[in-house]
Amino acid sequence: MKVKREPEDFRVDERIAVRPAERGRYVLYRLSKRGLGTIEAVDLICRRWNLAGRRVSYGGLKDRHAVTTQYLSILEGPDRPIREPSFELEPVGRLDVPYGPQHFDGNRFGIVLRDMAEADAASAIDALERLPADGLPNYFDDQRFGSVGFSGEFIGHAWLKGDHERALRLALAEPTPFDRSGVKAQKAVVRRHWRDWAEAKARLDRSSTRSIVTYLVDHPEDFRGAFARLKRELRTLYFSAFQSHLWNLLLSAWIDRMTRPDQRVPVDLKVATLTFPRGLDEGQREAFRAAAIPLPSARTPEPAGSMGELAREVLTPFQLEWKDLRVRHLKDVFLSKGSRAAIVYPEDVRAATEDDGLHPGRKALRMGFSLGKGSYATILVKRITGAAGAASPTDGEP
Repeated sequence: MKVKREPEDFRVDERIAVRPAERGRYVLYRLSKRGLGTIEAVDLICRRWNLAGRRVSYGGLKDRHAVTTQYLSILEGPDRPIREPSFELEPVGRLDVPYGPQHFDGNRFGIVLRDMAEADAASAIDALERLPADGLPNYFDDQRFGSVGFSGEFIGHAWLKGDHERALRLALAEPTPFDRSGVKAQKAVVRRHWRDWAEAKARLDRSSTRSIVTYLVDHPEDFRGAFARLKRELRTLYFSAFQSHLWNLLLSAWIDRMTRPDQRVPVDLKVATLTFPRGLDEGQREAFRAAAIPLPSARTPEPAGSMGELAREVLTPFQLEWKDLRVRHLKDVFLSKGSRAAIVYPEDVRAATEDDGLHPGRKALRMGFSLGKGSYATILVKRITGAAGAASPTDGEP
């Protein structure tokens, strides 16, 4: 099975929940892009219009490897479009407040899975059609962990433990599978000349990395101050990635506790193997539907009872306690508080198979569905395909 064989095979459309007006300080835009991440697109827009990044607000990040539509606002932004090969920005009205997560209620997905055997496609459709009733574990998927390099270490974890030098080194020098050629070269220079800041500076082209290294030339031991000079958006992603990983582990442990061994299917993600439930009885479905898992953060009350026990089990290997989940020394970055639904339920599910024009003799599964904001369509793909082999031949459910 192949996903994202072509950019058009993975479409995401943000479902806006605010009505733009003719007046307001914030111009609202529709951003359509392909092969480009949200942060990259915003950087291009800011350079094109010579804008400070703080004037731009958006509701969420959309996958680079897809065709996506989302919305953003710019304080006193230009009332004109941008049209580039990789993205288009179109003004659609104005708002009195900056556009944010509260202004959209989810995403509509259109996905094509290719190179499938006919039986596998049929099994995937069957599993998909059960999801509106059975639900889907609300895991954060691999896109959340793009900052995790080949070492598997989390930048946010190093910072929370107080190892500021390690956090900075992971951010500036740790290679990841998604680094583009220019970034790879920069990281290689920083790795080779770590702590020899003058030499590293001499070998780097002008860039944000070189600016941070220049700071270290004058302040060679101030790793905390150098880390604070990374873009806020990147630092936010680093801590969100680690928090999301902890939350995934907590949800997986909770599912393990709530199910029998024969109801569990392990599925490999980039940074962990997580449990997907199957074959739940009606009582379990009701418990799953009502469950919310706390976001690991000192800003969220430490859970009590069995959830507290699970939280301690998850945190112990990281040598952390709940009270340690606080971003110290950075005033503009924090771990989110609150809770997140354990299970989500796709809506408006549609699916059909067709001959795969890219793989003769094989089938393509074309499907559409809606998920609430913050939920990952790729988790749904894993749910209906990656675990299919573990299903019994009688029920066909992963």
